[in-house]
Amino acid sequence: MNGMEKIAALPCWTGSVAMEPLTGGLSNESWLVTDAGGRHVVRFGKDYLFHHVVREREIAVARAAHEAGFAPKVEYSEPGVMVSAFIEARTWTEEDMRAQPERIAGLLHDFHHRMPAAVSGPGFMFWVFHVIRDYARTLKSGGSAHAGELPHYLALAEALEAAQAPLPIVFGHNDLLPGNFLDDGERLWLIDFEYAGFNTAMFDLAGAASNSGMDDETAERLLSTYFGRASDEAMTRSFDAMQCASLLREAMWSMVSELHLDAPGVDYAAYTQENLARLAAALDRYHSKHGKTSS
Repeated sequence: MNGMEKIAALPCWTGSVAMEPLTGGLSNESWLVTDAGGRHVVRFGKDYLFHHVVREREIAVARAAHEAGFAPKVEYSEPGVMVSAFIEARTWTEEDMRAQPERIAGLLHDFHHRMPAAVSGPGFMFWVFHVIRDYARTLKSGGSAHAGELPHYLALAEALEAAQAPLPIVFGHNDLLPGNFLDDGERLWLIDFEYAGFNTAMFDLAGAASNSGMDDETAERLLSTYFGRASDEAMTRSFDAMQCASLLREAMWSMVSELHLDAPGVDYAAYTQENLARLAAALDRYHSKHGKTSS
């Protein structure tokens, strides 16, 4: 069955349905569906073990995030399908993220510290340096065109990991692209919990900064609001290193996707190059501020 046939066959609708595809996803198929009960978002997705994505866990986190007040309600689910309430809200852009770092910091602080009590079942930990190492194994075994660069990427990841300041474990979203923030005019919502899991706060903070191109002043507003104090040199170094790690992971995510995914309208090769260019710029800034890594 195609997407429309699958949607029509779901048992959760009231009366007839109208449907239209939603664009913007890099690995999932989403639809806006209207029935007599209102509007809903249908999300199709398989388990992608090469990306550490398990849909059962994603749905469980989405339910917990709704109960904790951060996400739309999950109205129905079955293997490979999740139906959520539609929220009348605007999807953020990079410009929105750069303009409102304090709002991001407040949302993340609440999410990080309230979600551990809301999630249930087996725990999942997202540590970006493990992900990078595992992606390297996948790229090598899959004969990726990028395999020749893997020793450099692994040495870089090792140096960036060594720069991390110890922080408490919280529960992170771990995929803070602009499209995963919704603004209804009064508050922010989070969506897409494929990579959510226990982590330190630094990955979400650095990801928000690197994925939106924040400058140093804006990034410090994000950090100081989150931690309630100005950043010292160790914290700034850890944050800047994690921004580089976030971009390296995003680039390697795209390299792995080049091997395994074929989402309509997505050019993974171009997305890889976009993130490698961002990584190069972030590394230049990191080295100018903190000195060369050992890679």
